[in-house]
Amino acid sequence: MTHQENNEPAAFAGAQRAAGYVEAEHTMHGQELRDALDAAALLPVDEEPADVEPATAEPVEIPPVQTRADFPSTPVQPAMTVPASQPFAPAARPADVFSEPFSDLSTATTTEKPAVASKGMRGALSRIGIRMAPGAAEAAELKAGEERRRDEQTIRQATWTRAVSVLVANPKGGTGKTPTSLLLGGVLAAVRGGSVAIVEVSDDPGALTFRAEGNPPRGIGELVRDVAGIRTAGQLAGYTAPQTSFASVIGTTGRRDRLVREDVVSVAAVVDEFYGIRVMDSGNQPSSSAFEGAVETADALMIPVMNAGDAVLEAVALLDVLRAAGGKAATLADNAIIVRLTDGRPEHPQVVERVNRIITGSNVRQVFEVPYDAHIAERGQLTLDSLSPASRQAFTAAAAGVVTYLQQSIR
Repeated sequence: MTHQENNEPAAFAGAQRAAGYVEAEHTMHGQELRDALDAAALLPVDEEPADVEPATAEPVEIPPVQTRADFPSTPVQPAMTVPASQPFAPAARPADVFSEPFSDLSTATTTEKPAVASKGMRGALSRIGIRMAPGAAEAAELKAGEERRRDEQTIRQATWTRAVSVLVANPKGGTGKTPTSLLLGGVLAAVRGGSVAIVEVSDDPGALTFRAEGNPPRGIGELVRDVAGIRTAGQLAGYTAPQTSFASVIGTTGRRDRLVREDVVSVAAVVDEFYGIRVMDSGNQPSSSAFEGAVETADALMIPVMNAGDAVLEAVALLDVLRAAGGKAATLADNAIIVRLTDGRPEHPQVVERVNRIITGSNVRQVFEVPYDAHIAERGQLTLDSLSPASRQAFTAAAAGVVTYLQQSIR
């Protein structure tokens, strides 16, 4: 048992042994430790153990304390002052940092993989591990697909600060104005997800409703009558024929009065309240009041022609009329886009060559070729998905051309 002075109990068992414990190489344990403690308890309080020698400390040299005068003086720099007329401003950025578009930085990639054949014998070899480049036909198909993807991206990402409109016109009948209006508007709506209205603006009833999908109960005639009371998109929808392309068609559904300039302008205003793009299918009278209203509310002009002399000569005559009018009409003519269609009728090579020269000399913005398409030639209801891939690609390219011009001309 541990020796306790004055017979006072310890706070807890083992506390006396724990006091002063150090884990070292000479540490004592068990009975040896208890004997040492008992011997230390028998010593007088004022007597030091005989075998303990005082430790001798080696002298340590302490450096003298340095005062402020002992440190070398440092020259004081004068504080910089800014005149009140020249307040502090961060350094200006170079003026040319954002002087050019930088969208290519996000679209550029170094991970493009070479095309691998997927069709025919080359495709079969590629599927078993022998990578083969596409043949000529497949390579052309892949290139066309890439071009269509770029055109669709142009159409999809275009934005404006107001609604925009495209006038489809040619004084010559039977040149494809209505199919062009429906398919141009259909492509724009399909790619952009809707918000495209295709409106008949011919002075007399046209074939827009007949060539479009559906059988709507109301159309342009009723809309002209009720236009002053249209307040919501739901109201306006009652005068349209929704298409599978997500476009909305407003054509003639029955007998109606002849359209005049004021009718076209008022309808265009209410349509533009609820649709982002308006495509106008015009008639054959460029001198009519309705055509005047269409030109007044148009932002771009598309002229469909056939590979026939009368069709292209009428188109050139329209361009001349518009340029002579000056102002906005002349701008539309100078930036017109021509779409060359073929309906399957015989085309004389000499006539086609003559048409080429006339179009080249017409000084228009762009020309697009649309191949023969049986679905268009049937002269029935048109569905965008029923077009041949080549025809759809051609109309997609033409739509991208119109959108590009609208982006450049409308700020």
